[in-house]
Amino acid sequence: MALLLLLATNVAVLVVLSVVFRLLGIDNLLAQNGVDLNLNALLIYSAVIGFSGALISLFMSKFLAKRSMHVQVIEQPANEAERWLVDTVTRLAQQAGIGMPEVGIFAGPPNAFATGWNKNDALVAVSTGLLQNMNRDEVEAVLAHEVSHVANGDMVTLTLIQGVINTFVIFLSRVIGHIIDRVVLRNERGHGIGFFLASLVAQVVLGILASMIVMWFSRWREYRADAGGAHLAGRHKMIAALRRLQTVAQQAGGEDAVALPDEMAAFGIAGGKVADLFASHPPLEDRIRALEQMQG
Repeated sequence: MALLLLLATNVAVLVVLSVVFRLLGIDNLLAQNGVDLNLNALLIYSAVIGFSGALISLFMSKFLAKRSMHVQVIEQPANEAERWLVDTVTRLAQQAGIGMPEVGIFAGPPNAFATGWNKNDALVAVSTGLLQNMNRDEVEAVLAHEVSHVANGDMVTLTLIQGVINTFVIFLSRVIGHIIDRVVLRNERGHGIGFFLASLVAQVVLGILASMIVMWFSRWREYRADAGGAHLAGRHKMIAALRRLQTVAQQAGGEDAVALPDEMAAFGIAGGKVADLFASHPPLEDRIRALEQMQG
């Protein structure tokens, strides 16, 4: 969920910045002599927009997650269950060597996420459905998994990867726009509306294709967070939590992965071969197998 919010915010910021730069005439800096592209200027331009989009998404991630999921942050535990939740996250954070994250609860089916712009300013949140469907050992494993995401710096690493990808997407989209403007539309000098529209379309298409790289990293980081969760809470608890999610998925009509909307799926995703390339999480069975094969 946090990953999808980050990606959606990133795309929105990129589009807004592209439009604003166009309206301000900054796109004109790309023209070296009125005919050709200044590739050096284009690369700098692409990096500024690309990393701005990624960084703004990162800094807004916790705020957006709280607002979109209606997370109730536990300031003072109102009952024993909330006290246990806060105490467990506190202990796991100390084990992982990070600052105490904010802890929150939100309404919904089994789900959990962690987000934040650095290891010492994070949010760990779990859903009411997860608390209702899991015992405390299993919830502890899920919390350990999310704390591991924070300790691994996954959001920051993802932001850097997204920034690099954004840079090349914008760079290539402007080159494509330039070619269409010159070759197809026969615009001999400057850049017309065809350049702008073709660039935006190419940016969206290339962005979708490039998201496969981001999703590959997302799947890899899930295995790493599983291993971290197993280290913090115990491998048997981590496996039990994933198996519980498998049971919930099967009861909801799924076969191998959580049968929930993708933006709400905490640990799994269903789909065919093409869909697998855009999946943010590996199949649950693969993750369980990886934990069972862990040494120690």
